[in-house]
Amino acid sequence: MVSQTFDEDRDLSRRARENQGRLIAELKPHYDFIVCGAGASGSVVARRLAENSEAQVLLIEAGGSDDAEAVLDPAQWPANLGSERDWGFQAQPNPHLNGRALSMSMGKGLGGGSSINVMVWARGHRSDWDFFAEEAGDPGWGYDNVLEIYRRIENWQGTPDPAYRGQSGPVWVQPASDPSPIAYAMLDAAREIGIPTFEHPNGLMMEGPGGASISDMLVRDGRRQSLYRAYIRPWLDRPNLTVLTDTTVRRVLIENRRAVGVEVVRAGQVLRIYARSEVVLSLGAIQTPKVLMHSGIGDQAELIRVGIPVLQHLPGVGQNLQDHVSFGCIWNYEEPIAPRNNGSEATLYWKSRPELDAPDVLFCQVEFPVPSERTSARGVPAHGWTMFAGLAHPASRGRLRLTSADPSVPMAIEANMMSEPADMATALRCVDLCRQLGNAHAFRPFVRNEAMPGDLKGDAREEFVRDAAVTYWHQSCTAKMGRDAMSVVDASLKVYGIESLRIADASVMPRVTTGNTQAPCAIIGERAAQMIHQAHGLSS
Repeated sequence: MVSQTFDEDRDLSRRARENQGRLIAELKPHYDFIVCGAGASGSVVARRLAENSEAQVLLIEAGGSDDAEAVLDPAQWPANLGSERDWGFQAQPNPHLNGRALSMSMGKGLGGGSSINVMVWARGHRSDWDFFAEEAGDPGWGYDNVLEIYRRIENWQGTPDPAYRGQSGPVWVQPASDPSPIAYAMLDAAREIGIPTFEHPNGLMMEGPGGASISDMLVRDGRRQSLYRAYIRPWLDRPNLTVLTDTTVRRVLIENRRAVGVEVVRAGQVLRIYARSEVVLSLGAIQTPKVLMHSGIGDQAELIRVGIPVLQHLPGVGQNLQDHVSFGCIWNYEEPIAPRNNGSEATLYWKSRPELDAPDVLFCQVEFPVPSERTSARGVPAHGWTMFAGLAHPASRGRLRLTSADPSVPMAIEANMMSEPADMATALRCVDLCRQLGNAHAFRPFVRNEAMPGDLKGDAREEFVRDAAVTYWHQSCTAKMGRDAMSVVDASLKVYGIESLRIADASVMPRVTTGNTQAPCAIIGERAAQMIHQAHGLSS
């Protein structure tokens, strides 16, 4: 596939603008399918459903357009954090992080997190998907089937690898273009300490103990290629797909234990829009449980506590919150090296203990300093790089709690990071591995000194971990798929006890995947759409 010419892109933009203007001006009271959230999963679901020309599909997004330079320029991704394109979630003060309250950024706007993230494409480990299949009781979630979906949806631009990579799908994936010498130094350092390196991170590397590689990213012709741009934007001129921005979903409308539509707020007005076939929630691991609870679906005691009538008791809603917690170890450049691409071009997954058979720690190299608000007081070099190291499978679990029956009032987010002692033990080994890498011979031409943490001893090492901990922005698992009492959806992503309501986003993960979560969210979207097609006899 060749890049679109400027004239073709401009023509598509014109047709899309005119078409969407007409569709929104003539907003229907009923659609066949309503997909809530235009992020990494919702964009996939809406596109796949709209491929059936007879299906009328409404895609609702709380945020606005993705047509902003801070979104499209890969180097500007940090500028989106704290902007109008960020929900601005804030976790509760955490005693396990010395009382710190972490910012929990999540994308708000077309593309969701895929429009504000670091653009890394990481499929997850074989063991993640096989665990999903075991929990769900459905081999369709297993690694072998998922690998085939990845091959089908990718338009891989690196060295051909037909066993693992596809080249005809909608998702443009490429290795970081002309990486920084500091990225290559990380690969050399990995080999120096006995960690293997790979041509790309999304094949053999994620079937065993891990390794290091130049990152895969969703960047095309130097511009961000979000999953919204990959799936929805080419379809905006179709008469059966309506994309409604700046519209917040308040609750799902349920009659006789069946989802029949949604209640939304748009331009200050509360509207009701109905679905003939299904409602799909793809609002992310914070907003999806929130909408469920405001719809009367959740733990009965929690709903009663704030005065919401209980329609379906599901105690797992808002529980099991997981995220990759990270600790920034920073080095001072010998001479300044300007970041390239997205500023994060090398990645590594490895084991904190030799007896493990899959990675339990993950590392993204960042080509500029990334301290926490607490560790910045230790002194941050003007020119440096960061080993952004984290726990791939944290033992700690958080939860979400309603603070009011009013849907406009934010949730209380109890992230609870580092509450399990096992996480501290793994974090200390993770930081030690960081220091081994950053102080390896391979970095000596580029590094003047280690800025932090340095050779700390005893309690000081744990204090650094608690002060340095930040989120990887991979919130997940709050409406998990499974068959136990705490599961919220079954293997087909249907909400237990409610007909015509599915969830397709990171909240359905039984555990957070190894690595960045946008690629697994695309798979969740593909699987959801496939199952909806089958349930309703849709053809493409």
